[in-house]
Amino acid sequence: MGSKENTYKKIYQQNYPKVIRLCLGYTVGNDALAKDLAQETFIKVWQNLDGFRNESGLSTWIYRICVNTCLAEIRLERKKDKNLQIDNLQVSASNDYSAEKEDMLVQLYKCIDKLSSINKAIILLELEGLPQLEISDIMGIKHEAIRTRIHRIKQQLTKCVHNE
Repeated sequence: MGSKENTYKKIYQQNYPKVIRLCLGYTVGNDALAKDLAQETFIKVWQNLDGFRNESGLSTWIYRICVNTCLAEIRLERKKDKNLQIDNLQVSASNDYSAEKEDMLVQLYKCIDKLSSINKAIILLELEGLPQLEISDIMGIKHEAIRTRIHRIKQQLTKCVHNE
């Protein structure tokens, strides 16, 4: 196995959990589609690994590929005019989840799904715990604009979750 394969294996292991969570956010918990999008993301990472110039961090570059892959899928879904199903939203089965908390999480993802694709990308990266500066790099939007958008998106989601 060559060094590109070893490098790729390491990249895959380190970044897969982040990529799959992001894809699950996009697909509103549709497991199969999220796995397909994650796989597609890593195929693109493999194909473009030789061209990676280290201008941004590796994970930032991978997130950018993932966001673009998911956005392309959303555009495709909208063209087909199929609504992604909320029914199969999976929530962690740990015991500290009350039914109320679970309902709120389902509601949150329904609300996130109503956002524009750009705002959806921004808030999913924010929920993933990425620094806003990195989100700015991934999205190609000025840092100040990202901060403002995140604030507005959070207000919008709070209203939506509480059915205001």
